[in-house]
Amino acid sequence: MEEYGAGDLLSEAMCAGARVVVVEDCVEAPAAFVLHLLLKRALAAGGGGGGGAALLALAQPFSHYDRVLRKMGCNLSMHRKSERLHFFDLQGFPGGTQGGAIADSLAQLYSAVQRVVETCRAGENAGRFTVMIDDVSLLEVAANGSADDVLDFLHYCVTLTSEMNCSLVVLIHEDIYSSEDGVGLLAHLRYIADLVIKAAPLSTGLATDVHGQLSVVNKGMLIEQRPAKGQKVWSFHFKVKENGADFFYPGSRH
Repeated sequence: MEEYGAGDLLSEAMCAGARVVVVEDCVEAPAAFVLHLLLKRALAAGGGGGGGAALLALAQPFSHYDRVLRKMGCNLSMHRKSERLHFFDLQGFPGGTQGGAIADSLAQLYSAVQRVVETCRAGENAGRFTVMIDDVSLLEVAANGSADDVLDFLHYCVTLTSEMNCSLVVLIHEDIYSSEDGVGLLAHLRYIADLVIKAAPLSTGLATDVHGQLSVVNKGMLIEQRPAKGQKVWSFHFKVKENGADFFYPGSRH
C-alpha cells in the first residue's frame, strides 16, 4: 500500500511523457480524486519555479478545489495569486448562446487557454504546464449536445500540447456514453490519449476499506514495438482519503 506521491503505484503506472491523459469514471466509482492528485502533481512539477496548470472547471467552483487540495497540502489560492494556477470558471459557460455561437464561444475559450499557456511557457523558469478539463461530459452539455464542436475544441487543445510541450488531462463519465449513439466522444478521447486511467467499482461489490479499482493503459508503450521495462497495463485498488489516496494490489493490504 502506498500513498500518492513519488514511488506510488499510480505514478509508476503513468511513467513520464504522456501528453494526453484521459480519466474515465462512472457513478459507482467517481474519479475526481485522480484529477485532484494530478493537479497537485502538476503544480509541483518542473524546476525551481515548479509547474503550472490551467483548470477548466465545469463541475465544481474554485472554493471546492481550494478546500480539497488544501487538505492535501496544496494551497491553490497561493498558486492562483502567483499565476501558476489559472482557473477558468465555466459553470455558466457559454452563457445561453445558441447555434453557431457555440463554436465561437469554444474558439474564444481556446484562445484564452492558448494565451495562458504561451505566457507561462515563455517565462524564464517555465516548468511543465498542464491543461485540465474537469468534466468533458458537462462541456458537451454546455455545447447543447454538439459533440462535433467539443471534438474540435479538444483537437485544438491536443495540438497545443505538441506545439507548447504541455499536457492535457480530461475527465469523462464513461457510463453516460454507454449507448452506441453517444459513444463517439468517448471513443475519440480513447483514440487520442497517450494514457487512459479508468476507475471502476469492485467486481466483488462494496468494501469498507476499498473504494474501487483503477486500470491504467499506457498506450505510448503499447505503440512502441519494442521491449519495455515497465508494464503497459496496470490494475490495482484504491481508497480515497481526505488528504489523498492509497493505491495497492488486491490482497496486499495489511
